[in-house]
Amino acid sequence: MNQGKVEKYLLERRKEGPLHLSLIDPDKTNGEKAEKIGDMLASVGTDAFLVGGSTGVCPFETEQVVRSLKKTGLPVIIFPGGLSNIVPSADAILYMSLLNSDDPYFIIGAHIQGCLLIKKYNIETIPTAYIIVGHGGAAGHVGKARPVPYENPELAALYVLAGSMLGMRFAYLEAGSGAPYPVPPQAVVLSKKLSPETFVIVGGGIRDPKTAYELVKAGADAIVTGTIIEKDPEALREIIKTLSKT
Repeated sequence: MNQGKVEKYLLERRKEGPLHLSLIDPDKTNGEKAEKIGDMLASVGTDAFLVGGSTGVCPFETEQVVRSLKKTGLPVIIFPGGLSNIVPSADAILYMSLLNSDDPYFIIGAHIQGCLLIKKYNIETIPTAYIIVGHGGAAGHVGKARPVPYENPELAALYVLAGSMLGMRFAYLEAGSGAPYPVPPQAVVLSKKLSPETFVIVGGGIRDPKTAYELVKAGADAIVTGTIIEKDPEALREIIKTLSKT
C-alpha cells in the first residue's frame, strides 16, 4: 500500500530531527480535557497525537478525544489496543501486528476483523511492526506477548528486520506504559543497523530528557510519552527541547 498523507508528513518532519508523539488514552481523558492537553502539547512542540489504550476504551469516548485533538491541526493517529479504538474522524491508524505475541489474534486476527471498518471510514493505514520489550505493561499482558528481555536487544532488532521484510515500513518498540525501564538504546542501534529504512518509534518508560536523548542518539526516529503528559508537563517540555537539539 502506498504512503498516505500522514505517513509522508512524519517522514518529512523526520528530516528536521527526531519526532515527539503524544499518547492520549481515551479511558483516562475525556474530550474537554483532551482539548486543553492538546493545546498545551502543540504549544511545546509535539509533532502528532496517538490515541488509544489497552483497556476500558469505547468508540464514543475515543471519537470525542480525536475530534478535540484535531482542533490543534496536528495529525491524530489511532494507536489500536482493540477494535473499539477505531473511529471515523481519525487521520490515520498504526496498522500494527504484535509480532511477539503467542496469540495469532494479535498478529493477524484483529486485522481481519477491523480492515473493512478502516476501509469504510477511509482511514490511512501505516503498516507497523509492534514489538513488546522488557516490562511490557498492560499492552504486553493483554496482547499475550513474550516480551523481548532487556538483556537481549538483538532479538528486538530481528523482529524489526522480519517486519520490514513483510512490508512493514514502521516499527514500534514498546516497553509498556509506566515501565520501570525504557527500551534499551542498543535495541534501537541494532534495529537501525539491520533495517535502516524502517521508521523506528520507541515508547514506554521515557520520563526524562536524558532517556529521550539516549534513544534518539541510538537512532530512534520518534519517541512516545504518555503518563508524563499530565504528571510532569515541565519534564515533557524539556524532553521535546532535547529532541529539537539532537
